[in-house]
Formats: sequence, structure tokens, C-alpha cells
Amino acid sequence: MHKEDKMDIFGILTLIGGLALFLYGMDVMGAGLEKVSGGKLERILEKLTSNPLKGVLLGAGVTAVIQSSSATTVMVVGFVNSGIMKLSQAIGIIMGANIGTTVTSWLLSLTGIDSGNVWINLLKPSSFTPVLAMIGIVLMMTGKKSKKADVGEILLGFAVLMTGMESMSGAVKPLADVPEFTNILTMFHNPILGILVGALLTAVIQSSSASVGILQALSVTGAFTYGSVIPIILGQNIGTCVTAMISSVGANRNAKRTAFVHLYFNIIGTVLFLTLYSILNAVIHFPFANDTVGVAGIALIHSIFNIFATVVLFPFTKGLEKLAYLTLPITEEEKSKKEVQEFPLLDDRFLATPSFAIEQCHSMSIEMANLSKDSFLEAIGLLENYTQEVADDIIAKENLVDKYEDKLRAYLTKLSSQNLTYADSQNVSTLLHCITDFERISDHAANIVDSIIEMTKKELVFSKKAEEEMHVFGKAVEDILCRTMTAYTADDEELAKTVEPLEQVIDELNKAIKKRHIKRLRKGKCSIELGLVLADIVTNYERVSDHCSNIAVCLIQVEEDGFETHEYLNEVKQNNCIKNKITTVQNRKTARFSNIATTFFTLFIYFL
Repeated sequence: MHKEDKMDIFGILTLIGGLALFLYGMDVMGAGLEKVSGGKLERILEKLTSNPLKGVLLGAGVTAVIQSSSATTVMVVGFVNSGIMKLSQAIGIIMGANIGTTVTSWLLSLTGIDSGNVWINLLKPSSFTPVLAMIGIVLMMTGKKSKKADVGEILLGFAVLMTGMESMSGAVKPLADVPEFTNILTMFHNPILGILVGALLTAVIQSSSASVGILQALSVTGAFTYGSVIPIILGQNIGTCVTAMISSVGANRNAKRTAFVHLYFNIIGTVLFLTLYSILNAVIHFPFANDTVGVAGIALIHSIFNIFATVVLFPFTKGLEKLAYLTLPITEEEKSKKEVQEFPLLDDRFLATPSFAIEQCHSMSIEMANLSKDSFLEAIGLLENYTQEVADDIIAKENLVDKYEDKLRAYLTKLSSQNLTYADSQNVSTLLHCITDFERISDHAANIVDSIIEMTKKELVFSKKAEEEMHVFGKAVEDILCRTMTAYTADDEELAKTVEPLEQVIDELNKAIKKRHIKRLRKGKCSIELGLVLADIVTNYERVSDHCSNIAVCLIQVEEDGFETHEYLNEVKQNNCIKNKITTVQNRKTARFSNIATTFFTLFIYFL
């Protein structure tokens, strides 16, 4: 053996560097794929029907795209924990995820291509990864705020992944001539030891795709046989269950059962496959068992096992579900349905897929918006027909809206620290801004209740004229509030553009009502005490219209590339940062403002 072929300290450093590049490239590629999918894949899983076969296909498809069965399984645990998905639905996806993860090993098998044909050699990663890396860098540098950057991240991640694979393979090749190394590998012919080694390796790096890739890199030494790698690959599938098991810590019992289903599926599949293989090999004596295995052979075994386990266990999905329930029996608390998780959509497991997490936050913000709207409309109605029951309901809704605001803000703050795309960053900014306004609207509803309670206790009554004015003012605020909430819920920019002109009309109504009230005070037709109550109520009306304007302008500005998440986190409570932007959209609103202003012109005539 030549000196240059020995595995020295430099070879070890190359191996470590190659492993680092390999794992980093896999992480970057997976993150890029997730960004490009934009949460669409997760939303498909979320809307999954109870068809188990459909679950297998979707699980395989999603995992093949995002290149991580662990990520898919953790996502499913989150779905079950939040009540989005039933345990029976999750089983099919878990099975499919195991099949989808084999795509990575087939991609890595390209490193094993060896041919004198130029065209075939072009398929080798060493031939095309430099080109992909250059294209990826160009896309990332020229499209920092677009999908191009995400595509560039995928290409660059794949290039780094393949470069790391090539480095590892090159570094371990000299080990083929090291007797001590080959002697160690002979221990893997013991199936139990092989399974344990494979499970331990995958549990440590928490990725079966990565551990299979490492095995493929080591296979270039020629020291592995088909018989020795089969137990290792089976163990790697068991090791990947660790991620889901860790993820289920702190989750409800159904989510824990989902993690156990994943574990049982792989353990049972391993036992069945290894038993069948051992029996057949003892009877038939497979000729390939002692043959040297290459990277493509490892990918083939990986695929055969996962497809075998899914096909064999698919008819027994109910059995796997029962096994999970035997492990974690239904408690009395579950039977009485008292195990209710507050705000289940805000699951930390979803943070790993920011686009989907933002969708969950948006769904909750719509619930919050509707609560705020309903509480304020009830407060307007309370002015004309007071009942203690309605007043208590408004206060209860205000307290609930406060909880929504606290939970959403904390979750969005966590989310903002993730690796977000530019679009996701804008969406987080919009949500952070709008939930503040929703919370303030409900506060104003509570303020109006306090004013009305004061009137009731002191037996204060508005004059007929003041009642008519407040009725008109209330209808105007109701109109702007309903427009704003509809625009937010439907993400309707055109409807949002109709809000600001109405807000200006309401400002004028507020001034007109206060002027007329001062006239009544001078004539002795209204008391100072009642005047203070009226001033409080109309001020709350006007403030609500301001918040509606903030929400609408925010929706418009986001469409026009308005602001960044991290900047907004420091000034989220400052309404001025939005007010200063209103003038940038006034010209487009002039015609619409004229029409709306005409509609309310008669109101000014009435008040003057």
C-alpha cells in the first residue's frame, strides 16, 4: 500500500469536513424545499380525508418533496395534538413517509455512477454539482426577496450535499486496505448488533436519510456486503422514530400514541422483514448475500424494506391503532372530554414549517377579529337596549380577545426568529400589527359598556336628538368595522381601500356631534355629567374607526412591499408608523372617497 493511500490525520479531517458538508447541505436543501412549498403540502395533509390509501400516497409525496420523514412525522404529531387530524388518519401518512424518504438514497446513489460513456458520466454529481452551485448562488444573490432565492437555496443545498458525499467517499476509500477496519465491519454480520448500530447512528443525527447516506459513503470501501447492511438499514428506520418520540413530549395522549404508532410500525416491519429474509436465506441461500454492496444496492434495500413494511402492515392499520391505545389507555379525563388544549393551533411543532405556522396564526387571528367585531357591535346595540347579560358577554369576549393577543404575539415572536421567506416575513408583520388593533377594538367595546353602566346606575338618559345622532354615528362605525373585518378575512385589498375614506367621514361626524352637544350644554338642554359620558362614547367610536383604518392601510401596504418583520417588532404599538403611510395611497382613493363622502353628505346637513 502506497503511503499516499493511507488513512492519516488529513484523511480523518477530510471525512469530518465531508460529513459536515453533507449534513449541512441536507438541512439547507430541506429548508429551501419547505420555503418553495409555502406550507401548501402541510395544508394538503391537514385537509386529508379518512382514506388510509390516500394518506400513504400523500405521506410519501410530501416526504419525497421536503426530503425528511422525521419532519413529516413531527408535523403529523402536531396535527393530532391540535385536533386537526385523528390518529387513524395519521397512520397512513406515517407509512407513506417511510417510502418517501427513500428518494434521498436514490439521489445519493448517483455518486456510484462509473462509466466510460461521456453522457452517463454527466449524471455523476461531480460533473453537474459545480454548475448547480453556481446557478444557486446567482439566484440567491439576485433574488433575495423572491422565490428565486428559495430555488437557489435548494440547488446550493443539493450541491453542498453531493460535495460532502463525494468528500466522505474519497476520504474512506483507503480504509478498504486497513485490516482493523474490515475486522470491525465483520461484527455487523450479527443482525442484532447491526440493528443497534443503525438505530443509534440515526437517533444521534435524527435523520434516516442522512444515516443511510453515511452508510452509502462507507460502502465505497467495498467492506460491506448485502447481508451485513440489511440489519443496519432496518435499524436506521427504527432510529428515526426518536425524533417523533421527542416531539411528543408535552403533547396530549393522542399525539403520544401517534409517535408510538411510528415506532411500532418500524419495529414490527423490521422483525417481519429480518425473519422472512433469514428463513429464505437459510433455505435458498441468496447468492447476493455475501456480495459487496454499492451505493445503489443500499438505496434498493432501503426502498424494498419500506415498501415491504407498508404493504404488509397496511391492512392492519386498525391493529396498530389498538396497539397504541393498549400502550396508552384512554383515561377518564379523555372519556369525559375534559382534556382540552387551549389554542391548539399554536403548536411549537409547526414552527419548523413557518408557512404553515403562519396559516394557523392567520386562522386564529380571524377568530380574534370576529370576537372583537361581535363585542363592539353588541356594545353599540347595548346603548339602545341595555341588558346585564349582554354586558357580561362583552366583557367575557374582551378577556378572551386579550388571551388571543397574548398567545398570538408570543407565538409570532418565536416565529419571527425562524428562517422566513420575505413573503412570510411580511405576513408575520401584518399579523403582529392587526392583532394589536383587534385587541384595542375589544377594549373600546368594554369602555362603552362601562359608560353605559354608569348611565344606568345614575339613571342618565340622552335627549331624543342625542339618541338620533348616536344612532347615526353607531351605524357609520358599524359599517366601517364590518368592511374592515371582511377585508381582513378575505384578504380583499379593494375593499380595504374603501375604509380610509369612511374613517375621514367618521372623524367629521365626531366633530359635528361634539359641536351640537356643546350647543345643547349652552342652552341647558343637557347636563355636564351626561355630556362627559357622551364624549367618552363618541371618542371610543372614533378610536375604533382609527383602528379600522390602521388594519386596512396595513393590508394595502403589505401588498405594496410596505414593511419588515424585525423593524415592526420594535414599534408594533406605535400607530404613527402606519398613519404616516396613508398619504401614499390617497391619490388612488380620491374617486372612491368622493362617492362615499356624497353618501354621508346628508348626515352633515342633518347635524349642522
